[in-house]
Amino acid sequence: MHSVTRPLIAPSVLAADFARLGEEVQAVARAGADWIHLDVMDGHFVPNISFGPQVVKALRPYSTLPFDVHLMIEPADPYLEAFAKAGADHILIHIEAGPHAHRSLQHIRALGAKPGIVLCPATPPEAVSEILDMVDVILVMSVNPGFGGQKFLTSQLPKIRRLREMITATGRDIRLAVDGGIDPKTAPLAVEAGADVLIAGSAIYAQPDYAAAIDALRSPVTA
Repeated sequence: MHSVTRPLIAPSVLAADFARLGEEVQAVARAGADWIHLDVMDGHFVPNISFGPQVVKALRPYSTLPFDVHLMIEPADPYLEAFAKAGADHILIHIEAGPHAHRSLQHIRALGAKPGIVLCPATPPEAVSEILDMVDVILVMSVNPGFGGQKFLTSQLPKIRRLREMITATGRDIRLAVDGGIDPKTAPLAVEAGADVLIAGSAIYAQPDYAAAIDALRSPVTA
């Protein structure tokens, strides 16, 4: 069984105070975050609109932590360079957002960022089997993307387990992230299944003490 003693915690700024985003990024960095997760939504691929590369660029000076940019946009290719130039360390695209994920991932790496692939709840793990050698991050959505604050879908746990098996078989160092409904109760379920990155929005930003909230996501699996 795969075991992680200390999962990486990536607060999602989608749940932060948008009037104070720079301070909010600094605050979770001080509180012990490992990555900063930025959800980009286009109102087309998902039913919501968030922000674009200008906001990523504006936030970049506020933290040296890796910026994990999740593109919930279709098509993604025309915007890859803009997000790389804005300071994205990881650029994650959806396997469902276009027919040429292989080419998109190649482009992300050529731009100097780490490529990642994302799977919606209805997408089977085998959908990414042909591109495992091209990604540094795989993200499993444990809610349907588009809105924060949704309930964790336990139906995604077998998918996480299967992806962990597939990653192990490659021998490559690929991070397996989970996003959606992550809180102190669901975090250990995701980690037990094989996740080593936990993305959380309201479980951190809706709490009065960010450091305690981040610790609470780790503590069930480190105790």
